[in-house]
Amino acid sequence: MALTLYDYELSGNCYKLRLLMNILGVDYAPVPIDFYPGREHKSAEFLEKNPLGQLPVIDDDGFVLRDAQAILVYLASKFDPSGQWYPVGDVRLLGEVSQWLAFADGITATSSAARLHDGLFYDFDVEACRSEAHRLFRILDEQLWFSEAENSGWICSAQHPTIADIACFPYVILSEEGGIFRQDYPAIRRWTDRVKRIPGFVVMPGVFPVGPDRA
Repeated sequence: MALTLYDYELSGNCYKLRLLMNILGVDYAPVPIDFYPGREHKSAEFLEKNPLGQLPVIDDDGFVLRDAQAILVYLASKFDPSGQWYPVGDVRLLGEVSQWLAFADGITATSSAARLHDGLFYDFDVEACRSEAHRLFRILDEQLWFSEAENSGWICSAQHPTIADIACFPYVILSEEGGIFRQDYPAIRRWTDRVKRIPGFVVMPGVFPVGPDRA
C-alpha cells in the first residue's frame, strides 16, 4: 500500500515532502486538500487526522504523522539506505541538521506568512514578517558562504545535501511571492541552483527548473 500524502499543491511545506520523496524514489498517493478557498484542512474529517488543522499529513499504512520537518525525518530515516539525508551515524552532523530544521520553521513563520498575506489575504503584519525573513536570510546566506569556502556549499558541514536543505528550500525560493527579494543574498541564489540540480528534483507552481550551466 502506497504512502498517502494529504497535499496542497501551492504549499511549500507539502512541496518539500513531494521533493524528498521524488529524490528518494518513494511511491506515494497524493490526496488533494482544498486549503483555499475551501479550508478543508479545518473540516471535522481532516481534524481527525491532524487536530492542529495544518498541512501536510502523511498516512503510512495506518501510521499518521503531521509536521513537515518531522515527516522529512521519518521519510529519510525509512527510505534512504545511504543515511546521507538524515545522518544518524554522525552525531555532530545530526545536531546540525536538527538545528537547521528548527531554522526552517522560522522561515515558514516569516517568508511563508508574507506569501499568505499577499496571495491569500491572510491578516499578518507583513512588514514585520518581511523584516524577520530578511534577518534569517542574512544568517543563511552567511552560513552558505562559509560552507562554499569550507565544505561543498550545502547548509550543513557535509559533502552532500541533507533534509536541512530540503526543509529550508521551499519558502526561500518562493519568498518573492511575499515581497521578500533575494538580490542581496548571492550565496543563497547559488545554493538554490544547487538544490535544483539534485537528481530527482521536481518543481511546483512558482518554482522553475535551473537554467543550463554557463559555458
